[in-house]
Amino acid sequence: MDADRVELAMTSDLDRRVTELKDLLPEAFTDGEFDPAKAAEVLGIATTGEREHYGLRWAGKQEAQASLQVGSVATLRPNLAKSIDYDTARNLVIEGDNLEVLRLLQRGYNDKVKLIYIDPPYNTGNTNWLYNDDFSDGLIAYLEATGQVAEDGNRKSSKTEAAGRRHSGWLSMMYPRLALARNLLAQDGVIFVSIDDNEVHNLRHLMDEVFGPENFVGTVIWQKVYSPKSSARHFSEDHDYLVVYARNANEWTPNLLPRTAEMDAAYKNPDNDPRGPWKSGDLSARNFYSKGTYPITCPSGRVIDGPPKGNYWRVSEESFREMDADGRIWWGTDGNATPSVKRFLSEVKQGRVPQTLWTYKEVGHNQDAKKQLLERVTFETSDSVFDTPKPTGLIRRMLTLATSPDGDDIVLDFFAGSGSTADGVLQANAEDGGNRRFISVQFPEPTGHSDYGTVADITRTRVAAAIEATQNTGNAATCPAGTFEFRYLELAASNFKVWDSSTAPTSEPELAEALALYSSNLAADADDHAIVAEVVLKEGATLDLPWRDVSLAGERTVLVGNKLAICLARNVTTELTDALVDLGVPRVVMLDAAFTDKDQAKSNAFYRLKNADITMRTV
Repeated sequence: MDADRVELAMTSDLDRRVTELKDLLPEAFTDGEFDPAKAAEVLGIATTGEREHYGLRWAGKQEAQASLQVGSVATLRPNLAKSIDYDTARNLVIEGDNLEVLRLLQRGYNDKVKLIYIDPPYNTGNTNWLYNDDFSDGLIAYLEATGQVAEDGNRKSSKTEAAGRRHSGWLSMMYPRLALARNLLAQDGVIFVSIDDNEVHNLRHLMDEVFGPENFVGTVIWQKVYSPKSSARHFSEDHDYLVVYARNANEWTPNLLPRTAEMDAAYKNPDNDPRGPWKSGDLSARNFYSKGTYPITCPSGRVIDGPPKGNYWRVSEESFREMDADGRIWWGTDGNATPSVKRFLSEVKQGRVPQTLWTYKEVGHNQDAKKQLLERVTFETSDSVFDTPKPTGLIRRMLTLATSPDGDDIVLDFFAGSGSTADGVLQANAEDGGNRRFISVQFPEPTGHSDYGTVADITRTRVAAAIEATQNTGNAATCPAGTFEFRYLELAASNFKVWDSSTAPTSEPELAEALALYSSNLAADADDHAIVAEVVLKEGATLDLPWRDVSLAGERTVLVGNKLAICLARNVTTELTDALVDLGVPRVVMLDAAFTDKDQAKSNAFYRLKNADITMRTV
């Protein structure tokens, strides 16, 4: 018996789905392979003939769907210099291609994200986006695009589509990202996607396919400008859309919005009712009610023969008398008015149901967004200012609807841009003492300006400035430790060499030389922080768990949370193994290269830990 190995290759989404399908429908598998004919037979589906069906089709769809079968051997490498208090930070700012990053987050964040907001490229036709997806090897394509390895021939990082093909290219870019994002959403989670008229129709079809039409929540209209553009040829466009889908519409209900002062001002107390302010409501309605026709005598003695023609009293005569006895009927100051129902402020919903029209007065507009960005980030010239930020008021509205201060909710934005989402989360936490966490992912898209070389630089700068501005305001002091900190991670190649037998040399001298290079599986540039981050990621733990260094037998071990210990010793001794047992965590990961005697030393450590009910794995 020996220790299990940490699985360095992140399995594809298809592998997870096949595993789930085997559990739900084992009859559909023959010798471990899925059999469509058997599945159809078990489910009672006729397979003869080709059926036409409604759906979204585009050039490149099969390749985009197949990309979900691609796993990843990449990692997220910590950059301590760009982080704020790395070891205790609860938030993540990730630099890299979001498709590859989403693949890496699958193991640790599946079903854990409460809110996703993204502001993807709108595909207006006059801009390019930097997501030239190579579905077969996303990491190599990313490293080439960002200049981290030599370019492959004439590969370019930007992508330009002819007008007739740009919708297909946009759909192929969005499909796998949305599919992977769906996996990360909690069952009571929700996603908001910003878009305009160029792709809103395609986005609706695409999200119907990914999330299911039954999970469509609504399309919000956001009034993004406060004055018309006189230069418009036809109409001045005042709005963008927010397309909203739940992971499971039966599980997600939006929180109520705070009541406005105008709403409360309608409640008065002219009769000094001890139950407080109230407003009157009509006692009659158009809907037929069999017990809703009867005469009423006012306190003044006036008799009302019945409800207005075509209407019915809302309550039965018996209920009416009970309400009147309880002081819930208003007869006017002279006791002669047609009766109305008193609705007390203390008894109404302490909030308002969200609507699908969000005005700039409520959530901000484009100019607000630009102003807020300039309060956080100093740009050298007007030309270098990030030109498509979103107002934090818009983000705050989504946070109000989809998160709670004490929910420990994760908020993900994988098109982070200028960092508006992270800024909004920090503001919300500072205001209500909340414990929300954010994950912001941004491609290092070149800006062409000297002040901030990439958009990811702008993201990081804004988040750092937002932390400085919010950490001592409102109820920030009551937030959990690490709320106003972040870990900066960069998409990178693995810290561990992976032996590829298909490319191994065949001659004995060359093979011996190659094997000698693999006597240690650690990459030349692997450092301790990078190793720990990769083990956490590949072991399926979340990247926001606190890290704590402990010295055991003179060797460094990192305690991640209180359930995982990663031993960084390059030589495992009996003394070190005993110290790991005394540490008492349920799972220990050790470096495979640390065992000089691979078989005996590893087995001894494995059984010593196993006898203490500790799982040992090697990497």
